[in-house]
Amino acid sequence: MITGLAHVCFTVSDLEKSIDYYQNKLGFSHAFSFINEEGKKFGVYLHIGGRNFIELFQGNLDDSAKGQSYRHICLEVDDIDITVKELKSRGVEVSDPKMGSDHSWQAWLTDPDSNRIELHQYTSKSKQNVALK
Repeated sequence: MITGLAHVCFTVSDLEKSIDYYQNKLGFSHAFSFINEEGKKFGVYLHIGGRNFIELFQGNLDDSAKGQSYRHICLEVDDIDITVKELKSRGVEVSDPKMGSDHSWQAWLTDPDSNRIELHQYTSKSKQNVALK
């Protein structure tokens, strides 16, 4: 039985730049690296929290396909105002929080390869909370 989302994987154009962004700007911790036979790092697992990870692999990116299915990843936060303020202090370009149509707070940012990331704070009226009851 499926019990959760284990990780999201991205191919990134500059592995070290992406590690810096996710680790030093967003605050994820290094879990482990993928090292090839020559001793060169070609990927990493970064821990978000709980049993959730972001996996990054160095690679070549093509232009985004028109109409592609990927839209964004969404990260839950405990206090969106404090999180946005902290990220801005680390130099992250992030939108100001706004209430979404699902009655949850949201703010938006992009990683170095322009992957969209939503920050999400549930409220007592969030449709997601109602759906879980």
